[in-house]
Amino acid sequence: MRRKTQIVLAITFLVAALVSGFSYIYVSQILRQQVTFAHNSAAWINSQLAYIAANAAVPDLADTRVDTRNPAKVRSAIAYYLGTDIYLNKMLESVVNDWPMIQDAAIVDADGKAILHTIPEMIGKTVPDRPDFQIVQDAKFRRQLRLVYNPPTTYEVRLPLELNHEPFGSIRLGISTVFLKREITPRLNHAVIFSAMSILLALVLAAGLSHIALGPLERISRSLDSVTAGEAEALTEQEAGRDEYGLVTLKIAHLGRQMRDAREIFSALKDNVDQIMGNLQDGLMLFTSDSRVVLVSASVERFLGRPRRELLGRTVKEIFARDSTLGALVLDGFQLRNPIAQREVESSNTKRVQVSLDFIQEKGSPIGALLTLHDAESERSLHDEIEISRQMSASGRTTRGVAHEVKNPINAIVLHLQLLQSKLRQIDPDTRRHMDIIGKEIHRLDRVVQILVDFTRPRDLHLEEIDLRRLLEDVIVQATPDAEHHGVTVKRALGSQPLGVRVDIDVMKLAVLNVVLNGMQAMPEGGTLSVSAQRDEDSVITEIRDQGVGIPHDLQEKIFELYFTTKKGGSGIGLAQTYQALQWHYGSIDFETVEGQGTTFRLRLPVAEIRTGTNGGSSRAIAPSLTVQNHE
Repeated sequence: MRRKTQIVLAITFLVAALVSGFSYIYVSQILRQQVTFAHNSAAWINSQLAYIAANAAVPDLADTRVDTRNPAKVRSAIAYYLGTDIYLNKMLESVVNDWPMIQDAAIVDADGKAILHTIPEMIGKTVPDRPDFQIVQDAKFRRQLRLVYNPPTTYEVRLPLELNHEPFGSIRLGISTVFLKREITPRLNHAVIFSAMSILLALVLAAGLSHIALGPLERISRSLDSVTAGEAEALTEQEAGRDEYGLVTLKIAHLGRQMRDAREIFSALKDNVDQIMGNLQDGLMLFTSDSRVVLVSASVERFLGRPRRELLGRTVKEIFARDSTLGALVLDGFQLRNPIAQREVESSNTKRVQVSLDFIQEKGSPIGALLTLHDAESERSLHDEIEISRQMSASGRTTRGVAHEVKNPINAIVLHLQLLQSKLRQIDPDTRRHMDIIGKEIHRLDRVVQILVDFTRPRDLHLEEIDLRRLLEDVIVQATPDAEHHGVTVKRALGSQPLGVRVDIDVMKLAVLNVVLNGMQAMPEGGTLSVSAQRDEDSVITEIRDQGVGIPHDLQEKIFELYFTTKKGGSGIGLAQTYQALQWHYGSIDFETVEGQGTTFRLRLPVAEIRTGTNGGSSRAIAPSLTVQNHE
């Protein structure tokens, strides 16, 4: 709820409470005055009627036929004379006519029968008892209000009547709540109208006052919003004003400029830090003094298997668990505040990780900690690959030299064998057969040497930016006859989004086709070959899954070696060419296999954005020569 609304409601509620309180007091006083006035008036009228009755013209009963020795006869005679007293009857009639709150009046004898009554039908009859009006007078305000506004009730004010100093009867006045309600309701309505008008006026005044009081705060709020958005403008003292709000606005403007400058510096630093943290191969985690993560490098996801956004803001106990060697080591280091030098442990995903923990201090007080995670396996693998590349480069040079030296004698042998065959025209069949065998074996050896030369010779690649899905579709179409021949069904899941890569189309088609054909040949009884492709961060992964017999464990390390094959009539070149092609394109190939269930090959290539509408998406590159060996 806005502050202005709160102030308006608060003022309105306060005024409403005050007006309601004053109205309550006013109405209660009016009601009590009316009740008291009615009671006092009735008591005065009773006293007047009693006086008149006591002084009524009653004759000396001794001079009449009334037996004065009989009290009943005497009382009856007095009642008769009172009932016929003209002045007393007129007084009763004037009471009802002149006093609106009095409903009826009666003079009742000791037996409760009416001697005089403003209702003629009640004369001579027993007058029923009614509640005493004193109940209304003694009640509190809310009960008085309920008594008055309940169904109409007649209350009674009674005064004992004595004649000749002896009790004779009573004078009774009936006061109806209808008449009290009629007197009070107009004043109550006026109080309600006054209260409503006061509350409405208070609402208007509160709104105006809050606008006047909070208007500058709204301008300050807009200034703060501008500061938050980095749009603070310079203000002069004349523009800001000379009152308290103007001075606050001016200070906010100065603060906004300082924050904008600091934000620009921080943004530049943040971009630089994010770029550095994103490119780091090691995992870095920066903790505050309360062991809460404030900075995480992208590589940490690889070590812990959790996204960076889930790690930021969490404590070390929420990230690491003691059930792993890495977690126990880190938690002990934080608990004991002991730095950790280079320690190699096994992470939760069974990778070997080098861990180091350093505590940061400023003026002797700890302000944080830096945890570094280094992939020991990747480092060893990188060293191994560098060593293998060095060895392969030397081996390639040696192989090309040996092939060159071997090919020259082979060419000379072939030439002299042909000359020998031309000179020996008349030779027996056995000699001819042996010479043909020698010729075939020499040609086979020549092909092997030529393949080795071609395999180790640098390749001139024609790179183009293409959608890998199109290349895979072409390969599937090209392999369809073989699939039909082997009874294989090809299923594809290539997605709807373009998968841009930069490749030599012919080389990559051959590389993928080799894997596809191997998968089909691994299912002699038929089955399903699945081809899928998807993007994974900065790479495009192609998966080719067959339902064959799988690769035996003892052969898995040899499948990418040149000339290695388990198929009858196989050349042992296909997968070696695929491995070489992926290396040429800065990619990789690996596989997963389960004997009896099939094999899945994964071809990984770097992502390249596809530039549409241009023909400049191709270039040439020299692929180094390699001697392919198994790196798995």
